[in-house]
Formats: sequence, C-alpha cells, structure tokens
Amino acid sequence: MRIRAHRSIGALTIAAALMIACGGAAAGAEWQPDPPSYDVGIDRNVGVVMSDGTRLRADVRYPIDRATGKRAAGPFPVLLTQNPYGRTLNENAPAGFGGSTPYFVARGFIHATVDIRGSGGSQGVFGLLDPVQARDGAELVDWAAALPSANGRVGMIGASYLGIIQLLTAAEIGPGSPLQAIFPLIAVNDVYRDIAFSGGVANGESDVGLLGFIAALNLGNPVLDNRGPTDLLALEIERAASVSALQLGILLDVMSDGDRAYAEDYWRARSPAPVLDRIVANGIPAFLVGGWDDVFQRGELMNFAALQNAWAGQALSGRMSPQQPVTSRYQLLMGPWDHLEAGAGVDLNAIALRWFDTWLRDRATGMAETTTPLHLYELGADRWFDTTHYPLVEATPTRYSLGEGGALTKTPPASPSGADTILFTGAASPCNRATSQWSVGVQGEVYRGLGQPDPCTQDDSTIQIGPGALTYTTAPFEEPTVLAGPVGVTLFATSTASDTLWVATLEDVSPSGTSTPLTSGALLGSFRALDAERSWFTADGAPLQPYHPYTRASVVPVTPGEVTRYDIEVFPTVAELATGHRLRLTLDTGDTPHLLPTPAQVARLAGGVYEVERNANASSFVTLPLAPASAFPIPCVLCAATN
Repeated sequence: MRIRAHRSIGALTIAAALMIACGGAAAGAEWQPDPPSYDVGIDRNVGVVMSDGTRLRADVRYPIDRATGKRAAGPFPVLLTQNPYGRTLNENAPAGFGGSTPYFVARGFIHATVDIRGSGGSQGVFGLLDPVQARDGAELVDWAAALPSANGRVGMIGASYLGIIQLLTAAEIGPGSPLQAIFPLIAVNDVYRDIAFSGGVANGESDVGLLGFIAALNLGNPVLDNRGPTDLLALEIERAASVSALQLGILLDVMSDGDRAYAEDYWRARSPAPVLDRIVANGIPAFLVGGWDDVFQRGELMNFAALQNAWAGQALSGRMSPQQPVTSRYQLLMGPWDHLEAGAGVDLNAIALRWFDTWLRDRATGMAETTTPLHLYELGADRWFDTTHYPLVEATPTRYSLGEGGALTKTPPASPSGADTILFTGAASPCNRATSQWSVGVQGEVYRGLGQPDPCTQDDSTIQIGPGALTYTTAPFEEPTVLAGPVGVTLFATSTASDTLWVATLEDVSPSGTSTPLTSGALLGSFRALDAERSWFTADGAPLQPYHPYTRASVVPVTPGEVTRYDIEVFPTVAELATGHRLRLTLDTGDTPHLLPTPAQVARLAGGVYEVERNANASSFVTLPLAPASAFPIPCVLCAATN
C-alpha cells in the first residue's frame, strides 16, 4: 500500500520521522526477510493427547534440507495454530491467517496446525471459545516445543477465532512457558460487545454466520481433505451437527431472554478482556492486527490499550493516559479492512516474520525498539501513520449539539423548546456499512470478486430516509480534519413506549452530497445504565466511550413520556474529512439485517414515537475527537511493504 508523506509534516523531516517510527534504532533498519532456503515436509494427522485423555489431530510442517531431501536438523522455532474450521482450510491460506503456506517453513520455522477439540479430526465436544480450549492451548505449546528439530521456542499465529484463542492461551500458560510471542489478527476483546450483541441487541448476521461457518467447514473438510483416515469423514459430519446444535441452543436461549442474552458469566468466560493482564505477567509480546470495517473494530483497539495499560501498571479497562510510557512489546496495525480482507495491501508475511525473528530468534529487527507502537490507516487520506496512545492524544474531544433544521453545531441551543420526531420502525435500508461489516466481510468479498467496491459502503443515503430516521450535519470543514477515536452520542428523548432502540451512524458528506459511512453504534434504551468506572469521559464530563453493563440487573424500563438520557457508544475510527466536506450524524430506530431484537424486546418497542430533544433544557449532542490532519506527522514505515 502506498505511503504518502503528509502535506503538513512541519518541522519533522521525512528522515527524522522514519527514525522516530523505527525507534531510532539503526540496528534492524537493514532487516530483510531471509530468502526461502528449505523445502517443506509434512506429517499429517498427528495425534496429540491432552491431559484428560482427549486426542487432538495436528498437521506438522517442517523444513526439508534441499541438499539431502531429508528433515533439516535445525533446531527451529515452532509456530502453532489452533483451528476450529479444520486443518484443510490452512493449505493455501495466507500465512498471516494461520495458513500453512511454505513462507515460514521455507525460512526455518516448524508450523503445527491443530484442530480444536470437537472440530475437524479432533475428539471431544466443541464449545464456542470454551475455556478448555485455552487449557488445551497451554498443553499444545509444550508439545510443540518438543517436536523433532524444534529449538524449544514457540510462537502462535492466526486470524479471527485463531487469533482469539492465542490471547486466551497466552493468558493461560503461566510464566516460563515455551510460548514467547503471538501474532493475533482480527481478534475480539469482549465477545458480547464486539460481535454477539450491539447495544444489547443480538447481532443477527454475525451470530448466525460465525457458527454456521464453523459447521459448514467441518462438514466440507472431508471433501476438501481426501487424505486422512476414512473414519474422519463420519467424525467431521458429527462435528458439523454438534456445532449446528450449539448454534441453535444459543439462539433459542437469547431469543427467550435466557442468561446468554446478557453480558454475564457465559460471555465473560470466553472474552480476552478480563485476562489480558495475564499475558503481560507471562511476558508474552503480542502484535495485533485489526480493521476499521472489521466486526472487532472496537475490540482491537481495546486490546492494544489494555495490554499497554497492564504493562504500565494501569487499570485494564481504562483509557491510556497521555503521560504513561508505552512499550514496543504490544503493537497494533489497524487498516482499512473488513474481516476477510485483513492485511490487504501490506505484506503480513514479512511483518509476522520480522516479529518472530525479534522474539523467537533474538534478531535485531528494530521492532523491539519502536517508540510508536500504534500503526493506523487514515480513511479518506490513503495514508498510514504511527502514534503512541489510545485514545489518540492528538485528538481533542469536541462537543457538537443537535440543532434546529438538522444542524450539528458547536453552539448549544438557546431556545427552551425544540425537538424532532422519529418513529420506531425496527428496520432500515440494508444498503449500509453495517450490513457489509456484520456479514463478517462476506458481502465485501462478493463485490471484490466482481472487481468493485460495495456500493453501500460508498453511499448510505437510503438509511437517512423515512419516519425512522433523523439527520444532523455540520457546516463544511475549512481545513482537512481527522475524526480520530471513539465517539459518544448523548441523546435526551421521550418515548410513548417502554423501551427505545437507537442506531447512530457517522458519515462523511462530500460537496456533491455523497454520504460515505464511517462508523456506527447502537443502544437498546432499557440498557442505558452507565458503568462510570469503565466509561471514558472528557474533561467536561461528556461520555467519550460510554460503557453499559448489559446485565439483567442493569435493565431499567423506559418511562413513557419522560425525558430520558441515552449515551450511545459509537465505535472508533480514523478518517480524514477533506476541506469542504461535512460530518453527518444519522439516527435510525433499526438496522436491517444486523440487529435482531428478541420477541420480548420487540413487544416493548412496538409503536414507539420518540421526541429527540434539542433545547437549552435538554441538549442532545455528540462528542467528536477531532484533530488537524497535520497532527499525525510520523509515517508508518512498517506498513510501507506491499505484497
């Protein structure tokens, strides 16, 4: 992906910026990937017995000496991938996604890919991010370290589920483990908030799609594989049926207002968020990869902040303070990607190799010396830059009030009265960014296959039409301005029903009127209670990133006719608004097919008529972290490599 020097780099020269981005470390500035020096051998369907007697299945790829045609003596570091989708999926997947391409093995690594228990050819019962999988991971690390030709040092690699399990395993192992580095791509922080639900409402697209994908691949793997023992066919068909039953059980529990409809024990036990400090305590460096259009858009930045906080001795869930030191041991590459295209335009193979060369081979690559561990792509500007803290210290939270005539202005309303009416519809035009994002990238993949971008991610104006929508738009920006970080939307409103549903979307509006969606968030009104300790506030007390408990005990019905406050978490982004462009806030009362309210929720929402207050007594507003485009002068050197 092309890297541009910014138009306003100021006193920093490009050379100085490059030195800062690399931590000023000359050693490692000359680092280059080793050339491929080995052929690739494979041991298929290797049995690995866990401490409870469950037998898992693995494929192990290892370097072959080109001169002798035999297994190279090594010793070599080992990369480990735990996969619920079946090992066959890895045959030709990019190495960054845990694939078994020859890239790493040809450069002197062993790569072991293991079917998670209850999937593929492994015994046991599959559970969605079941805690036993992390315990298996800790045992698999020890097994991998002792493989023939291994040097006793292990790293982990993989994307999505394969990335999440890295975080959970790295928290499980304890100090002194052979695991010495991880490379999790597009990995969740909080399963409830990042994918299972949005604002307390079930994510219909992703919830059905994720487990359905696991089931389909387990069913299809024997057809794709056609190499293993004949008994694996019946086993994998059984696995597919088991995953389908799990999916149905979760859906029925949520739709019937069961325990899994709330952010309580089930989801907490499956989330990295509470245990990220253990990764730091265990001494495991982590390079994270995320995307602005990924389903884990929120969580990837939260993982970065939490790991940095743990290293600095701060609270896991807190915002990084501008003064706290940062470490190169925890880095994040956040690109313009959805779930399926993560890494497009940069050479993830080379970045991952550089990371593992640093921590598994003790090579001077420069990655251990960087002083700017946060690598961000700026939407709308086609450039990458480096920075240090999240939320971004360069951005100033700025309050914009909802005003008369659909205005979004820095001037708060002076009139004692003023409100806008919006009806609960429970639906919105599906031509929007959310449909593409929460399809886990499938919709985007279809359009990429047609050689064009998804038109609904380029212009979402159809969601702004109808009785279930309101829009508020700023004046044109007079200079390039970057929206950089999390956004809080605070509404004061009445309702004729005992609950409300809010969907808030931010759009970049060009002078021609094209409305490009940037990010969004949602909130079911009965979940409006704030956790003040875990919410992030601005200096004047506005919620920059509101945090709602989403527990059964936190539910508070809406009192019809009473002005009620709602704080909506809008997921973070980094996007440049060009001169002459405007920023729009669109409010909807549904998101189709993304949000799937339960029957009980629908009953409380039905027939609702809302009045959004915009007056001196109840001034609805949005808190926007804004920075001049010149505030980010350090280019991302790491991101300059293309594949």
